[in-house]
Amino acid sequence: MSADASAAGRRPQGIRKKCGQAAKYVREAREMAEGKVYIYGGTGHGKSPAALGCGLIAAAKGANVVIIQFLRGKGLTEDSYARRLEPEIKLFRFEKSDVEFGSLPKEKQEDEVKNIRNGLNYAKKVLNTGECDMLILDEVLGLIGNGIITVEDLKNVLSARDGETDIIMTGVLINDEVCALADYVTEIRTVK
Repeated sequence: MSADASAAGRRPQGIRKKCGQAAKYVREAREMAEGKVYIYGGTGHGKSPAALGCGLIAAAKGANVVIIQFLRGKGLTEDSYARRLEPEIKLFRFEKSDVEFGSLPKEKQEDEVKNIRNGLNYAKKVLNTGECDMLILDEVLGLIGNGIITVEDLKNVLSARDGETDIIMTGVLINDEVCALADYVTEIRTVK
C-alpha cells in the first residue's frame, strides 16, 4: 500500500481493477469475521454455491463451518467427499427421502417435516454451543415458502447466535420480513 493510501486509511485505487470480482469476495470474507447474518436469495441460480464458497474461504482461514441443507433429500448417497472436508466443514441433511421435498407425496412430506424440524433444532443447538464460526442454512428460506416454518420460527433459531458466529441463509424468498433478519441481503437473479 502506498504511503498516501495508508495515511488516508484506504486501499490503493487500482485494487478493484486488478482483482475484479475476486477482491469483492475477499472483502466480503473479511467482513464476516464480525459475526453477521447474510442472505443469498432470489430466483436466480447460484445461491447455494455462493454460500458454500464463503464456507470454503472461511474454512481455508481456519474457521469451523457447519452446513445444514434443507429440502434437498438425502442428497448424494456417497458422502466420502463431505467427510474429507471434516473437521473444518461438516455437512448435515436431516431428511430421509432420496428425492427433494417438493417431489414427495403429501403423506411423505408430513414425515419429512419432522426431520426438517430436527435439522432446525440442531441449528439452534449449534448456535447455543458455539460449535462453529459459520453456520450455513442452505434453503432454509424455502422452509418458510413451503409453510413448514414461519419467520418467527427462524427468528427463534437466530436468537441463539452469539455475536461472533456468521450465519448464511439461502432460498428464493426475500420479502421485507425476512430481509429484516439479516445484516446483508444479496438478491441473485438470472439475466439471460
